[in-house]
Amino acid sequence: MSNYSGKYLHIVSFNVPYPPDYGGVIDVFYKIKALHDLGIKIYLHCFHYGREQSEELDKLCEKVFYYPRRKFYQAIYSKVPYIVGSRKNDELLSNLTADEHPVLFEGLHTCFYLNHPELRNKIKAVRMHNVEWDYYRSLKEAERNYLIKFYFYYESKKLKKFEDDLKFANKIFAISKSDYEYLRLSYENISYVPAFHNNEDVTSKPGKGNYILYQGNLSVAENNQAAMFIAKKIAEGMPYNFIIAGKQPTAALKKEIKNISNVKLIENPPFEQMTDLMANAQINLLFTFQNTGIKLKLLNSLYRGRFCLVNTKMVNNTGLETLCVVEDNPNATKRYIGEMMDMQFTQHDIDKRRLILADGFGNKANALKIAEEIYRSETPNTEAVTPAPLA
Repeated sequence: MSNYSGKYLHIVSFNVPYPPDYGGVIDVFYKIKALHDLGIKIYLHCFHYGREQSEELDKLCEKVFYYPRRKFYQAIYSKVPYIVGSRKNDELLSNLTADEHPVLFEGLHTCFYLNHPELRNKIKAVRMHNVEWDYYRSLKEAERNYLIKFYFYYESKKLKKFEDDLKFANKIFAISKSDYEYLRLSYENISYVPAFHNNEDVTSKPGKGNYILYQGNLSVAENNQAAMFIAKKIAEGMPYNFIIAGKQPTAALKKEIKNISNVKLIENPPFEQMTDLMANAQINLLFTFQNTGIKLKLLNSLYRGRFCLVNTKMVNNTGLETLCVVEDNPNATKRYIGEMMDMQFTQHDIDKRRLILADGFGNKANALKIAEEIYRSETPNTEAVTPAPLA
């Protein structure tokens, strides 16, 4: 049994982390599972909107609390960012102050009470899922709707200002090396802990596939932009089959793909089908135009798929560069596709992945890193603080 058996931890999640079917909640759920496996007893606090209460979470936690997220019109005019102000809840504050156990806030989204005086004597840690102001700035650049573009711009400005509240955290866990390098310029209590994920071992299949796959949540502007780019700039005119798969594709993407004969769109595939698509593709083609966080679809493709062909922003400063072919130019990408479609994915390729992924990306090792940092912090930040402005 772990040395952490009998330790308690509050985790505040921005959403219900089950099912673990998109980036942020995947990290939260598998982190909870890994910390539970260390013997840590977890009080989980979830904001729920569109996702149901989960019996699976009850199996991993001492108790799960659910709070409604405030409506857009109730929080948008706050001085704090909407993603933060909409998660203000008096019952949450009461539950967090009911004991002396440490608190892990998942994302800047959940940090409304990070600087609250009633939490002054608690150990407080923040898991940063992104540099949020920069992420929202990138969303603004990718968005075409001018009203939504303005919202992203305004939210980005508020997030940059609110980020200063991280000084009230005893520990900050960055999800990527680039985020770590940015945050360490302002904060000393930073550790790099890669994303948690649903892979225990590399299960990639040797051999060959007969299609190229791009996958992601297609309702997100960043992913829609990448899918459009792949369809128009890379796939069109090539003698290979491409599949674009993901949640809620936009009408514009559907229209574009309909006109390209060698590109197939698979809408809202269930988890099992997406796993099969990744595993059986010859190439997992992963492009992004945002150099933020770490892309869990990249990790999943490396654990489950064959060749990974990516652009620089997808893989830069992740430690995974040597496991991918990296190319930004569309014409050069086409040449690589032509070469890779004739190649066998071998046991040597699989062994190389195992070696690199085991060194730094294992859930158990990263859970131990988080536990060590939280429970060795004996003197919380007791500097006098003022409460967050009310939303």
